[in-house]
Amino acid sequence: MKRRTLLAPVLAAVLAVPLLGTAPVASAVPPGHGRPRLAVVVPSATPRHWDPLTDEKWTFDRRHREVVLTEAGTPPEGPRRPFEYAVVRTGPELGSLTYRAEVRIDEDVSVDNRDVVLIWNYRSPTRFYYAHLSQDNTIYPHNGIFVVDDADRRRIDDQWTGSVGAPPAIDDADWHDVRLDYDARSGRVAVRLDGAREPLMTATDTTFAGGRVGFGSFDNYGRVRDVAVVGLRARP
Repeated sequence: MKRRTLLAPVLAAVLAVPLLGTAPVASAVPPGHGRPRLAVVVPSATPRHWDPLTDEKWTFDRRHREVVLTEAGTPPEGPRRPFEYAVVRTGPELGSLTYRAEVRIDEDVSVDNRDVVLIWNYRSPTRFYYAHLSQDNTIYPHNGIFVVDDADRRRIDDQWTGSVGAPPAIDDADWHDVRLDYDARSGRVAVRLDGAREPLMTATDTTFAGGRVGFGSFDNYGRVRDVAVVGLRARP
């Protein structure tokens, strides 16, 4: 894929495109409140901007703007949820948002359950949403949208039939452009890959109305670059 090299045009495009087919993020600010709630979060690939669960499992390549999970995590105590991830520690917490990034799964393609995850509305280690981008779509935990709410992750995407989900999101060793849109008021979520007009995954859930974004993997490893998030500051 052709790499996105200039963040300014990307952010301009994000602001111009309707959020989930309704109103642009920028125009979703309540009347009379102006634009202060609108925020842009573009974290650098440095530990100052990212907070990993396990520091020694991550490297930061500032030159190439890559945040790299170098090895699989270990199962955490408590609810079943992604093993390893890093959360963006800078900038405001966001409610409605558009989260853009390029991701790559570094685990060999011979591993059928390989994955990476995008996290949003992160409240705590046991309260957040995540989109699971996998090579496999045949079992409950793979290739879908999930909520972790002080209990084992629960699948919420519309594509899951009980035996199969959306088409595999990533089945190669290439970089992929991912866009995740979330409308905190309606709870609508859409995940698109590589510039597709139609979403690969959709869901509706209003468990959380704001939080931080992150990246990781359930039990594999990979990397992310060129993260750019545009959204509305979460209300206190």
